[in-house]
Order: sequence, then C-alpha cells, then structure tokens
Amino acid sequence: MNDSITESELQDVSSSEMSEEENNILSELIVPDGAKLDIDKFKTRIEDGDIIEHRRVMLPETVESIWEKTLEEITELEREEMIVPDVEEVIEPEPSLFQRIINRFGNKKIEIEEYDIEKHGPLVDTSLSDDYIYEEIELYPVNEPYAYIRVSYNPDTHTYIYHTLEPELSAAEKELLNEIKIRLTETMDINLNQLEKTGAEEYLRNIILDILWDYQIDVETLSFTKIMYYIYVEFMGYGKIDPLMHDPYLEDISCDGPHTPIYIYHRKHESIETDITFEDETELDAFVVRIAQICGRHISIADPLLDATMPDGSRIQLTLGREVTTRGSSFTTRKFKESPLTPPDLIDFNTYSTMMIAYLWLAVENSKNIVFAGGTASGKTSSMNALSLFIPPESKIVSMEDTRELNLPHSNWIAGVTRETFIGKATGTINLYDLLRAALRQRPEYMLVGEVRGEETYVLFQAMSTGHTTFSTIHADSVQSVVHRLENPPINIPRIMLQSLDIVIIQVQVRLGNDRVRRAKAITEIVGVDPRTGELLTNEVFSWQASRDEFAYSGRSYTLESIMENRGWDHEHLQDELKRRQEILEWGRMKNVKHFEDVAKIVTTYYREPDTLMEIVRKELYDS
Repeated sequence: MNDSITESELQDVSSSEMSEEENNILSELIVPDGAKLDIDKFKTRIEDGDIIEHRRVMLPETVESIWEKTLEEITELEREEMIVPDVEEVIEPEPSLFQRIINRFGNKKIEIEEYDIEKHGPLVDTSLSDDYIYEEIELYPVNEPYAYIRVSYNPDTHTYIYHTLEPELSAAEKELLNEIKIRLTETMDINLNQLEKTGAEEYLRNIILDILWDYQIDVETLSFTKIMYYIYVEFMGYGKIDPLMHDPYLEDISCDGPHTPIYIYHRKHESIETDITFEDETELDAFVVRIAQICGRHISIADPLLDATMPDGSRIQLTLGREVTTRGSSFTTRKFKESPLTPPDLIDFNTYSTMMIAYLWLAVENSKNIVFAGGTASGKTSSMNALSLFIPPESKIVSMEDTRELNLPHSNWIAGVTRETFIGKATGTINLYDLLRAALRQRPEYMLVGEVRGEETYVLFQAMSTGHTTFSTIHADSVQSVVHRLENPPINIPRIMLQSLDIVIIQVQVRLGNDRVRRAKAITEIVGVDPRTGELLTNEVFSWQASRDEFAYSGRSYTLESIMENRGWDHEHLQDELKRRQEILEWGRMKNVKHFEDVAKIVTTYYREPDTLMEIVRKELYDS
C-alpha cells in the first residue's frame, strides 16, 4: 500500500467526451413554460456571523395535512411492530415528584408580589458611567430582563471587550443570598434534574419563601427577584458562565485556568476577552466538578480528563487540577444550536449554491454514500445535519456520535452516543466501533456517523459495501487527504473498498475581505478504481471559485447518470427533477422557511404529493 496519495493517483474523469445535451443538464436553472425566475431577488446573502432566527412559519394547509398523515402512517407501522402485553388490572400510579412538591408547599406562609419591570424598575443598569473609557459597539439581552451583553472596543489596544451585565446586589442582599444558599444545600432533598424547568423554579421559590418565613425576613419584590435569579443560576444554570450560555452569538467558551479571563468566540467579533474570571483554584475546581455532575459524568484527580454533553446539547471538554494542565483546571465549550442549520440557510450563507443543494437532495434521496471533509469549525456536521433532512420520513436512521450534535425531525431515528467506562479503562467503554457493530443489527437504511478516525471506519465501509447508506465526517482538506487518511494507519481501508463511497464534500473556513465564511470548496464523486493501474477515478462535479465567490459546474455527474439509469428516467425527467427541487428551495427561502421541522414538512410533501406541492410553489414563485 502506498504511503501517500498524489494527484496522479486520483485520475479526474470529468473531461470525458459528452454530447451537448449531457453537458447542459445542469448548466442553467430551467423554468416551466418560458417563465422567468429571478433568483437574484431571493439571494439576500447572510453574513456567516449573523444570527439565523428559525421562527416557525405558517405553511400551506396541504403541506400540514400531508405531514400529519405521514406521521400517523409511521406511528401506525411502529405500533404494529410492538407487542402489547395483557394487563389484568389497572394500578393507580404513585404521585409524581412534582405533585408531592405541590402537596408539601400547597399553603405558602408568605407572599411576594410578582416582579413587573414597569412597576418595580429594571433589574440591570445598562447605562454607561461617565468614566467608561471604551466605545460601546452593541448592547443586547441574552436572558431578559436578568442578563445583558455589552461588546465594547478599546481604542488603545484595538481589541474588543465582552462585558456581562447582571443584577447588582447590595451588601445586605449578598449576605441574605449566601444564607439562603447554605440553607438550601443543607435542606434540599430532591434532584432538580428530575423536574421540568418550571417545576424546579416553583420548588426553589417555595422553599425560599419557607426559609424567609422561618427567619421572619421581609424582602421587597426587586430584591427577592434579584436573589431568585442568582439562586436559579447557581442551582439550575451554569453559574458564572450562565449569561454566556444564553448568548446566541457565541460558538466557543474557553477558560484556560484561574486568574485568567474567560475567552469566547463571537460570530461577529471573533475571539474576545470577557470580564469573567475565576479568582482562585478552589472555585474553578468546584465549578468543573459541578459541570461534570450536570452532564451526568464524573471527573476526579485520578481521571482528570472528560469530554461530555451538557443538558442543552453543547459539547464540553474539562480538565481538573494541575496534572494535565499546569495552570489549573480548564474547560472549553462548543455551543449547541437548538434549531440546526437547514438547506435554505446553507444557500443564504452561500456555503452551497441552489443547484448544489438540489444535486445533493437527489443524492440523499437515492441512497448515495457521502463523506463531509474539512478542518475544525468548517461546518461539516452542520452540513450533514442539514442535508439529512432530505432523508425520506419513513426511513430508519441510526446515528452514532461521540457527543450529541445531530438534530433530526424523523420519528424512526435511533440517536446513539459513545460512553466512557465508570470503573476504569478495562471494561464498560462504548465507542463508535461498538455502536456501529450494534447498528448493523438494527437494519438501518441510513447510518450517520459523527466523525471517523479509527477502526470504526472499516466497519463503516463494510456497511457501505453491504448496501447501507452512510453519511460521515472526517478531518481532511482535500480528496487526496481523505484517501490518504483512509488508506493508511490507523484506518487501513483497502483501495478496492473506497469504490463504495459515492461523494466527498470538501468544506473550508476562509476569509473573504474582513469576513470569515464557510464554503463547500469542492464536491467530488468517486467513480471507481482503474483495474489496470489501480488509480482511484474521481470526478469533481462542483468547485468554488474564490476570486468571484461563485460555484462552477464541471459539466458531468456520474452520480446523476447512475440515478437516471436506476430510476429509469431520461434526460428530460432528470432535468425536470433538478429544476423542481431548485424551485422548492427558492420558494422556501422566499417564504422564510428555515426551521428544520418546517423544511422536513416540505420535503415530505414533495415525496408524497409532488404535483400538489409544485402547483403551490410555482403559483407563488412566478405570480409574486
């Protein structure tokens, strides 16, 4: 086996001879009956640092009804597979934990008026003091009315500064807060994680009112609301970094040790120093241990490294003490998007063109194996999640990740995550290799793997070879790098097995002017292996032209030709399918359909009743 892959070993077959008709299959967006679709009016490009608000939209009644019918059909199939045991008697359930709490605190002994900002005044002072030496860039709420963020510019150092604004406590309020925290720690006898958020908040409020009654302390509404905010943050939230966890503009939060400011990566202003610091090692150590407990994991001096998933889905890496990080405990958090990016977002960001997404829609629908490659933070997993929305709704999906990042609307979906052992390194660990082996016994139609880097990759390619459709990500910056990683240790995939892979997407994070952007640098098809020379045959279908920030189509797609042959289509039918999908995508952008569940409804409607949806799309698209 070769130690490295050169350009000559990846033979590009895109220059093969073609008819003029084949060459023009994808060259332009073709619209029906001579109507002109002005795509430019929809191409309001969004900067990569901007926040995409995925508000739910009102879809046509036909789309909603088909979606509901599809869910009923899938539920009915799942119900038929279930074995329902005979029940001889109905046993009355025991009172829930929340109900027992209500019973306990049903009669409060003290009442405090509900906070009203107009009546009681603001909790946070957002005004600038006269001696504020920086230039305010922006001020925005992250947990209104309790927490705000001010981003300022320091003209002396030419850097941005990130300030958190929270309620300020007087000396008496701080003393009362500390006493309440001590009492709560001593008397609280339930796990707040067992309760819904509203139930936990009500429990804390009631027990604190009980404490105030015991000490006969009279507290004004404004002071009580401030104290309750810090109680919620301490017992239900993330302590010092709680405002940061609520900030939708943040991608990463990093603490390098005690006595060092926490740094964040802001989508608009990139890496910024914050005004949050852990003042001593004991405080930071306690925080790291608490975050590990919140994640349901354990960290100790004996095992001071931990990768975990936080309750909101964010990924966090923790270190404890000075054994592995000499400056003290540390942590790095990668924020989780509750509503993931969708195909219309990828087009708005200009990460992909409409034609590229239409091409990939056909590829996903027709069970092509895809690998997303790129560097750190190039958007590999986000793109895989977005394109997975094109998976037919009734398909069985099994996903495998080290930390949970994927978020799909499909009901027939098993989401698997790895687990480290609780008792040492010998037994109990569940890794991607174990999850993949188990997944093959679950008869999935689509397998989604977060990132392949070791022995699990061999199982993944075996799954491809046996007819399972797989999507995965890998760290590599070119097709040559992908092949090099796959063919060499520790993965060692034989070149003949690489034929099972259909498409490799290379994503990059680059700078255009002053902006940091993500682009699909190339979409390359794996055509096969030359039987005479052993060279891997590839075809670059789409490429990104950096100088113009545009995407170019090479002129031929073997994947589309394969789909056309397998489906029994002719060129005109294939052309019409690509055109329809591009029209649906542009219509969705025009209607601002961005939430992943709404996108899934449109995709499902097209699979169920394509002519009905196209009638709606074309009427609104061309008549508007």
